[in-house]
Amino acid sequence: MPETGKPARFLPFAQGRDLAIGDGTLLSGAVGDALLFADATTEALYLGDLNGAACLAYVADETAVAESDTSATGLRNLFDVLPPDEYAVAGLAAHLLHWQTISRFCPKCGGATQPTANAWAKTCTVCGYAPYPVVSPAVLMLIHDGGSRVLLSHKAGWGDRWSILAGFVEPGETMEECVERETREEVGLSVTEIVYRGSQPWAFPHQLMIGFTARATDPDAPLTIDETELDGAKWFDANALPNLPGKLSLSRQLLDEWLRKIAEK
Repeated sequence: MPETGKPARFLPFAQGRDLAIGDGTLLSGAVGDALLFADATTEALYLGDLNGAACLAYVADETAVAESDTSATGLRNLFDVLPPDEYAVAGLAAHLLHWQTISRFCPKCGGATQPTANAWAKTCTVCGYAPYPVVSPAVLMLIHDGGSRVLLSHKAGWGDRWSILAGFVEPGETMEECVERETREEVGLSVTEIVYRGSQPWAFPHQLMIGFTARATDPDAPLTIDETELDGAKWFDANALPNLPGKLSLSRQLLDEWLRKIAEK
């Protein structure tokens, strides 16, 4: 833990889910101050420093948060509220607090675990096994037709928002193979020209999103939609796009990059 009195940013998560924030920013304080919305037994995770301030994450008391004048909401709703660097820290906090919850016991022998010095691993007090935080890779793929059309999908609960395809990487496959498989399974298309574009941690609860673009080999082929995954998928022209994901998301970044390239042609 950093020295007492150092500037701090508090990240209290009500019941480990909803982050309490100030007016569009993380709550401020100092190391050594009483943790907001928590009692003296609450332990905070020191995540590192942001702009000279120590970042401390912890599970807060839900009632105390609700009775305060502080707003608390899920991370998905904070995309366009927190500054990008603070949102990244909040995502790390959510990931590691979830890890604390699911790593209390050893996955090998069932013994109790304890923190490991200088690492996010937990060490089993019985067999010594030291599991590290789970990171689940998933691909995002922007499928285009080689021209000005992009394939977007829709899921129940998204309202009027559409996004690019996505799916988890399975054991034994490369990320590029995952792009091919997920596109084939979800919409029945084959793709080529698969190109890596970037990645983004996604703490829902422990994904790493890996972004690609790919060209449909036959964009005029009929779509075969996997209705267990999607409730819609169709081609959109670059000049007639629907409501898209928030600008901090990797899916939106891929779309914006593709739109810039279309505009340059």
